[in-house]
Formats: sequence, structure tokens, C-alpha cells
Amino acid sequence: MASSSSTDRYAANIQGWNIQQVNTPPQYLGRKTLPIKRADAEPLTREDLQYDLLYYIFADQTEAFVDYLAPTRPVVNFCDLYVNALYNSPKCSKVLKDKMVETPAFAIEFAKIALLTNVGRINTTMAFFPEMKTALRSYHPVPSLQKTDGNLQDAPRIKNCLKAALLPFEFKTPPPSSPAEIIEKARSGQIPPTSVVNLIFVLSNSNHAMTVAQKHFDPPVEFLDLFLPINLSSLSRARVFLWLMFHYLQGPDKPNPFDDEYSRTHPGRVPRMIPLTREELAQENVDPPDEIEWGKRMSALRSKFLRELVDEMEQEKRRKKNPPLPPPVAPSTSYTAQEMAVIRQARAQRMEDPRSRGSSQSHEGRSHGYTSYESSSRPLPQLEPFRADLSGEDPNQERTMLQQAWHVINSTDPLEDSDKEEDEHVRLDYNRRLRVLARLRGKEPTPEPEPQPGSSSQAGQPTGRLQHVQSWR
Repeated sequence: MASSSSTDRYAANIQGWNIQQVNTPPQYLGRKTLPIKRADAEPLTREDLQYDLLYYIFADQTEAFVDYLAPTRPVVNFCDLYVNALYNSPKCSKVLKDKMVETPAFAIEFAKIALLTNVGRINTTMAFFPEMKTALRSYHPVPSLQKTDGNLQDAPRIKNCLKAALLPFEFKTPPPSSPAEIIEKARSGQIPPTSVVNLIFVLSNSNHAMTVAQKHFDPPVEFLDLFLPINLSSLSRARVFLWLMFHYLQGPDKPNPFDDEYSRTHPGRVPRMIPLTREELAQENVDPPDEIEWGKRMSALRSKFLRELVDEMEQEKRRKKNPPLPPPVAPSTSYTAQEMAVIRQARAQRMEDPRSRGSSQSHEGRSHGYTSYESSSRPLPQLEPFRADLSGEDPNQERTMLQQAWHVINSTDPLEDSDKEEDEHVRLDYNRRLRVLARLRGKEPTPEPEPQPGSSSQAGQPTGRLQHVQSWR
């Protein structure tokens, strides 16, 4: 029961109830305790949602509502009216719209959870996907409303979608904010006077709870009690809800298709709601075994995700507190020009003929070389003497450019000075390279060769090694 300040005034009501006939659980006696309270990863049961009530509301096929957003259809049922209002909300994402069109069953599931958010049963701290990381939300599997593979998102996004679900003309002027304003617009001929979502927000507002209760209900019931687990049948509560929707959206002066004998003889009063015994109440909103099992599985998945998340955060803290040591710096293998000269000299001395090692010149040079290197901070590296690999080669056979390159790799010491006289193979390789460069450039190498004295009759003719380039072109 949302409030009970006028209980005594309405104790003797025309329906013949007494206060003890309607039992509201103690946790819902205050307006602030209207939202469902559950621990993180705890499933929302059918009793929490009042699933049977939602089923009867959205399963009703009575086409009695004018849908401003569907001008091609004269009247629609409540399910189509509410789903279409959500679909046309500017805050409804394209992904969500596509899913609603692709899977109508998901659209109804989403509309049911949105209706609970609309009246305040689902507050903005709830989320419905297990990978949610923020500490400001709590995850709750909803087995009865997650039969499809759609994402119900979280309560804040649903609330934003609902807040924007207005009629087109209500974006320019503020929508009505009280039941009296809505009735006044309906009686003036504006049908519908507001969106169905805004109407539910207005009727759920605690500022209007007493007005709506006194006008339509017999105590101790109020509008929000329709969505609480109380001992009134779900079917009769669904009929009362639809009666109120028609009363405000289509106007109080039109015949209400949801009337019963009592509401027809007592204008403005909602249809009679049927009390349930404890045994009858236990037969409503029963969770089937497969939904119970699915809820447990999703709760375990959530617990596993949180453990992994905590472990990851702890490892990150440890990494920040004790950062890993930088890898050891490999010893440098680069040498200065002076050091390389000393290394070459030392190698050349080791490779000298043994008969010349005792000469004063050789000993003096070796001593000078080691002395200059000892001033360096690094020890003299012990280099193995270079051994050329010329196995399998015929020194008299002409080599291709590739063969000559391979021969140079295998037979030349990279630390040895290269200013010594080369053989015919090297000169031939240089000549071939020069021809390739000349071919690529499209002209002979520059500068032009100087003319020989006394050979004016042959001026302009290439001479020497350039003759090869001229004939190759």
C-alpha cells in the first residue's frame, strides 16, 4: 500500500471491503520502498515483477486506444500503443529499434520491463547484462523477460527512452503534468491528450497519489498498489490499469470497454478487484524450473566475471606499485674508428709471417697499437682470424654478378682495408655495374673523358673503359 492517510475516511466503502482484506507486504508500505530491492546478481523473480499482471496487460486484445503515432490505424490495443510509443522515442537507439522489428517477442519483453521502470518498480541502479563493470549499478538476471537474445540494457537507458516518449506536439509545449490537466485536454477534444508514457508518469507521481486514490479507488488501495505483490488477483488488477488508461487517454465521458457492473453503476470508480486467499495467491507468479536454473546460471556467470575483474584490478595495482625492472642493456658491439684501426692492426700482426714477428718494426708497431687501445675503457676483443671459404670454385671461370657477390662474402675480411689491387673478376664486376648504371641513367657516365692530345679526328668518340658502355647500348 503506497499510503494510508485517508483510511478511516474510506473504511466503510461501497464494495464492502475492510482493511484486512488487502495485505500489502511491510517493505512496500512507504513510497520510498516501491522499487524492487535485490542484491547484485540476484535474479528478479516473477513475484518481484508481478509477471502475471504484466502478461494480462499486454495480452489484452481490446482495440480501444487512438494511437497518434499510427494514423493509418483508427484504434489499437494497449500493447501496440505502448510498444509504438517506445519505438518512436528519440532516445530509442537504432540497434534497439532494429531488434524490436526483427523480434516482436523481444519488443514485448522490453515494453514490460519499461512499464515497471515507468511506474518506479525498476529504479536506475539496475542493469540486465552480466558484463557491467560500474559500481553504480547492480546486475540482475530477469529469466521471465529474457527469453529472446535481445539486450534489455539498463534502467538509466530505459528511463531516458521513456522520458523522451512524447507526442510530436509535446516537444514544443510542456506536456500536462497532472491528472486534471489531462482530463481537461481530453474533454476539449484533444485525443489523445498526452502520450501513454507521460500519463503513467503522472499517475505514479506521489504528488497525485492521494487525488487519484480518492477519485478512483476504495481504500486502502492506490494506483501503485496495482504493481505490488498484494492479495488481489492479477487479472482484476490488469483490468483496472487498462480502465484507467482508457479513462484518461480517450476521455471520461466515453463508454469504457473495461467497465464491469460496479464501475458502470459508480461513474469514476475502477472495476472491482478480486481478493485472493493465501492458497490462491501462491498459485500466481510461479517461477518454472527452467527459469530458476537459468537465473542461477547467470548469477554464477556474474560472480565469475566479478572475481576475474577483481583479480585484474589487483594485478594492475601490483604492477603500478612494483613496476617490472627494465631489461638488461646488451653490451655494445660498436667501436670507434680508432678502435677499429687497432683491431685491424692487431689482426694483421697475428697473420704476419712468423719470421717477421721478431723484427723491431713489427714489435714497435704492435706495442704502439696496444698502447693506444689500452687508453680505451673496453678490453681488446679476441677476434678469430678470418678464413676464406673458396671450396668448389674455379678461379679461371668467369663469374656472374651474383656469383661474384657470393665470392666476395666468403673470401673478404670486412675488417681488412680494401685498397689493395683486385683481380680480373673484380674489375669485370665493376665494369658490369657501370654499364647497368649507364643504362638506367640513359646516358654515359659523367664527367666526359678528356680527349687525347693529337686525336682531334676522333673527338667525341668514347675511349678506354667507356667503350664497353657505348657498345652495350
